[in-house]
Amino acid sequence: MIKWIPEIRKSMSSENFNYKKYIKAFWIIFVSALVLVVCLFLLASWGVLGKMPTFEELENPKNDLAAQIISSDGVQLGTVFKPNENRTPIKYNDLPQHLIDALIATEDVRFYNHSGVDPRGTLRAFTSLGRKGGASTITQQLARLLFIGLRSKNLDKYTQKIREWVIAARLERQYTKDEIIVMYLNKYDFARQAIGIGSASRIYFNKQPIDLKIEEAAVLIGMLKSATLYNPKTRFENATKRRNTVLGQMAKYGYLTVREKDSLRRLPLKLKYTPEGYSEGRATYFRKQVKKWVEQWIKANPKGKNKEGELEYYDIYGDGLKIYVTIDSRMQQYAEEAVAEHMTNLQREFDKKELHNKTSPFREISNQQIDRIINQAIQTSSRRRKMRNDGKSEKEILASFEKKTEMTVFSWKGTIDTIMTPRDSILYYKRFLHTGLMSMEPQTGEVKAWVGGIDHKYFKYDHVNQGARQVGSTFKPFVYATAIDQLKYSPCYKIPRAKVTIPVGKYGVSGKDWTPTNTDGNYIGSVTLKDALAESLNTVSARLMDQIGPEPIINLAKKLGIKSEIDSVASIALGTETLKLSEMVGAYSTFANEGIYTKPVIISHIRDKNGTVLYENFPEKRDVLSSEAAYVTLNLMEGVTQTGSGKRLRTKASNQYVFKNVVTGHPYGFTNPIAGKTGTTQNHSDGWFMGIVPNLCTGVWVGGDNRSIHFESITYGQGGTMALPIWALFMKKCYQDTSLNISKSDFKKPENLSIELDCDVYEKMNREEDELGF
Repeated sequence: MIKWIPEIRKSMSSENFNYKKYIKAFWIIFVSALVLVVCLFLLASWGVLGKMPTFEELENPKNDLAAQIISSDGVQLGTVFKPNENRTPIKYNDLPQHLIDALIATEDVRFYNHSGVDPRGTLRAFTSLGRKGGASTITQQLARLLFIGLRSKNLDKYTQKIREWVIAARLERQYTKDEIIVMYLNKYDFARQAIGIGSASRIYFNKQPIDLKIEEAAVLIGMLKSATLYNPKTRFENATKRRNTVLGQMAKYGYLTVREKDSLRRLPLKLKYTPEGYSEGRATYFRKQVKKWVEQWIKANPKGKNKEGELEYYDIYGDGLKIYVTIDSRMQQYAEEAVAEHMTNLQREFDKKELHNKTSPFREISNQQIDRIINQAIQTSSRRRKMRNDGKSEKEILASFEKKTEMTVFSWKGTIDTIMTPRDSILYYKRFLHTGLMSMEPQTGEVKAWVGGIDHKYFKYDHVNQGARQVGSTFKPFVYATAIDQLKYSPCYKIPRAKVTIPVGKYGVSGKDWTPTNTDGNYIGSVTLKDALAESLNTVSARLMDQIGPEPIINLAKKLGIKSEIDSVASIALGTETLKLSEMVGAYSTFANEGIYTKPVIISHIRDKNGTVLYENFPEKRDVLSSEAAYVTLNLMEGVTQTGSGKRLRTKASNQYVFKNVVTGHPYGFTNPIAGKTGTTQNHSDGWFMGIVPNLCTGVWVGGDNRSIHFESITYGQGGTMALPIWALFMKKCYQDTSLNISKSDFKKPENLSIELDCDVYEKMNREEDELGF
């Protein structure tokens, strides 16, 4: 090789080598490349290589911000969002420093030193052909998320890259570095309906970003490379490895010590996965009701007019509304826990009782009636609706319901993967008992807990406000209250147990005379009003109704907020009407609020994304009963929980099977004043319990999807077994949480009460009046 050197020198001598020719060629190539690059960037900035954002779009990038539903104690219950747009805006001050450090160390270590494009990173990526990592800065990634979209895999990817550079440079001129970080983290899709760092923090760790630990922040930053490949919910090992890589990067660039890095890497990856789909998370039925209410409010309250003079309305999906609701997240949790505990137990007992029922889960109806129920369910099913939209014929649709298919079904032990026909699945779901619970503050009307069913994903029907069911004996306090208000009866007033007959033609009675009977079959002697309500004697309710007529009772019910239709018939005395649980709770609350009806409310106020108040609730109140009549009615209902059908709230442990195995949580051991009323309808199709303490009224309903689905005997089908345990479990949890301040005090007694409540005193007064000849 050395012997060639003289020859090389000779060939490069001035006589043989034309330096000017090569220098000229170099400058031509260099200038041409420079001109080409300049032209490409100019073409990109002019929009020739693809649509570029306008100044206004750079100034205000379009981001749909989900509406947030926030509880009265400041907990986010959920969001209202478009598909793939569950975004909650987070400010820079809401981000922990270690999250920002992890982002910089992993995604763009020279972020604070460049103007949108990293020359060193670009050169490294170019010379290594991408083998040593890409060169996209955080600003470039933001540009792609905001204005470009997914990277193409053909020739367009090069023009997209040029557009990224141009937009990144513009973004750097428009925004500060902190603003760019916030915009990027708010825009990124972390998968599983987690759009932005705010939603991701809640969904994967059930906390706000500021509360993320270092190792948790590292998981989320690791997902920026690929939210699917490094998803901690579905790719746990990948996510753990990626988290450790991020921690390594933080140590490499001085944000962590080696000891801290090693310690954090040894920690297990712990998720607290809290999905935010409409059928997932807490208060699912309630959130649906909130969405419906806000949509109606938006229609009635336009925010102004646009340039064309047309009315503009708020967008519940995109304007980032903050909806502050009356629900207390703790009470809601306790209510859902109480429902799950008792309904799991009750369903197990129901299934046992159905083993020998040949028409299970239906009773006392024919096979033809069963077929009608199933066929009606087919007609209203989502499967049929989807197939109709796909253009399938009625014959094809009906045939599909007879073909076995793979499906996942609900059970109280968790979902079950199985194979059955869609028709059989309808029959399977019919066997489940359902429930509704609503709890509100009588003085403010604020609804504090709302459970519309057992699982919103599989059972959409809301049994709080959507469905009306026969109320049974829970209607009787309205009969008694009307009599007390009009006739000034004392709870100690005695009335015959004897049967009373309402003849045909009176109070809507038709066919034959109406003579109600008592469950215990006892019609001898007299009984006080307090004992009559405690024992839920039908004959006494009917006699009171006969004295005052059904119209005054209906008028009182309407004033108490009941909007459902009530027929003016004699049988309303026994609760044959069908009413909503929400109506019943609102009505009962009036008794605890000194006779003043307060309309139940679910929305406290609404703010826009900037914090401006758009709506604020002001309670709607009206006087319905005298405070005296309301207090006396409460006194009557206290008797129900002392000696009547609700006394199991106070009784000691029992060895009876039903108490040990069905009345979930018994004994409850309540000693404080409780006004309440159980309700059981014909054939025990519906079980109710309404319970009141001074600052909380809670109603519970339990029953089947159809009235023919019920327990065989009243032992299990009564309100005291089906509904009361849910109330008791809920209230015990609320009392254990002393921060809720649920009252254990006596009900407020009116001044100058003219109706005597002490039966000994009352009897003495009557004897004295008799002696004086009154």
